[in-house]
Amino acid sequence: MSQLKIAVLVGSLRVDSFNRRLARAIEKLAPAEFGFKHVQINDLPLYSQDFDAAYPAAAIRLKKDIESADGLLFVTPEYNRSIPGVLKNAIDIASRPWGTNSFAGKPGAVIGTSVGSTGTALAQQHLRNVLAYLDVPVLAQPEVFIHFKDELIADDGSISNDGTRKFLQGFVDNYSAWIRRFAR
Repeated sequence: MSQLKIAVLVGSLRVDSFNRRLARAIEKLAPAEFGFKHVQINDLPLYSQDFDAAYPAAAIRLKKDIESADGLLFVTPEYNRSIPGVLKNAIDIASRPWGTNSFAGKPGAVIGTSVGSTGTALAQQHLRNVLAYLDVPVLAQPEVFIHFKDELIADDGSISNDGTRKFLQGFVDNYSAWIRRFAR
């Protein structure tokens, strides 16, 4: 099988992002035929319908990164019980102008980690609602709400806890099968 390209959208811009670590952990557990590309969202302008006729270069790059992917992986923190503005802005940009939704039909999954005891449950639910509208078939189970603790996942994605590694491997196995179902 040829390589399956996965666009990874991490909703945190923080240099030491726990969610970026989680994304790296998923990449390490994934099958060899999966290639992951972290999509840059930190340089996007705030979406405005004013530039629908002439998209800025960063917005065009984002749309191309999404369109060239076989699947999507959204890794989001939870800010004020919802998704971070930077992630929502990226979604708004890549789904516009009207009729040019770059996400349509791309299979995906939503995961996240937080220091809060409920993880990112509410942010993920909000994100799933948005993705449903954008015609992104989202893996339903298993849900991944990781309560992040120091040293759980290293910067390189190494997982220190065997239970967490086993749980995340179960997610990756289901996610991989989900993406393969849609592969062309």
